[in-house]
Amino acid sequence: MSYRYEGLRDSIVKAVKDDCEGKDVGVAFSGGLDSGLVAAIAKDYADSVTLYTCGTDTSHDTIMAEELSKELDLPWVHVKISEDNVESLIREMIYFFEIPDPFTISYELQLYSVCKQSEEKTILSGQGCDEFFMGCAKYVDCPDPDYDILVRAGVERLYNVSVPCEKAIVSHFGQEICYPYLNTGVLAELNEIDPAELRPADMDSRKAVLRDIASDLGYGMISERKKKSSQYGSGTTDIIRSLAKANGMYFNQYVLSIYDEIMNGKKS
Repeated sequence: MSYRYEGLRDSIVKAVKDDCEGKDVGVAFSGGLDSGLVAAIAKDYADSVTLYTCGTDTSHDTIMAEELSKELDLPWVHVKISEDNVESLIREMIYFFEIPDPFTISYELQLYSVCKQSEEKTILSGQGCDEFFMGCAKYVDCPDPDYDILVRAGVERLYNVSVPCEKAIVSHFGQEICYPYLNTGVLAELNEIDPAELRPADMDSRKAVLRDIASDLGYGMISERKKKSSQYGSGTTDIIRSLAKANGMYFNQYVLSIYDEIMNGKKS
C-alpha cells in the first residue's frame, strides 16, 4: 500500500539531499520539527552535519536542541546570546544591512549569530514550514476570509522580507543558505494536497502533514517536537525587552533608537 504523502515525502528528502550531498553543512537548528527533520535527512547525505542553536542558556530552543542533537547523534554548537551581547549584534545587523524593522531584527538575529559562528559554507534552514505547512498559531480558529488573507500575507512576507534578508546575511559571511521546504518540487507536491488537510484545527494539529511525514521516515521523536517562534524560543525578545526597559523605552522604540543612531552616523 502506498503512503498517502509519498510524493511530498520523497520531494523533501530529494531537496535536502540535493542541497547537502557531499558537503559539510551547518543547520540553523531550533530543536523543533522543521530543522530537526532537515538535520536528520541531511545526516544520510552530507559529508558532515553540525547543528547550531542560538539562544540563552535556559531558553526553550537551547534545551530542546541539545536534547534532540543527542538523539540524532550529531555535533551541536550553542551560539549563546545574553544581555551582554545582544545590543552589539543588533548594531552589527543594522550597520551591515540597514534593517529598519524591529520585528525582522528580532527574528533574524538568530541566523546572523549562527552564520557568524559557523565554519561551514552551506547553511540548511527549515524556513517556510510555518507558511506552507500551516504552523502559525494565528491560523488556528481563524475565520475563512481572514485565514486566506493571513496565509497570503505570510507567504508574501517570507519571500519579500525574510528570504532576501537571510540571503544578505549569509552572503555577508561568504556562505549560502538552502531552503529544502521552499524547493520547487516540494511546493509542487504541496499544491496537490487538499488545503483542508493542511489547515490546523487546533494548536496540536499545526504542521500535521509534516509530522506525519517525519513519522513515516522513522523520526517519531522529531514528529512530536513542540516549537516556539525563533525570537521567543531563543529568548531574544525577552532580552531586547529587558534592555529597552532599562533604557526607559518600549521594544520598538529601543531598536529604532539604535537604528537612528547608526544610520545618522553613516550619513555624516
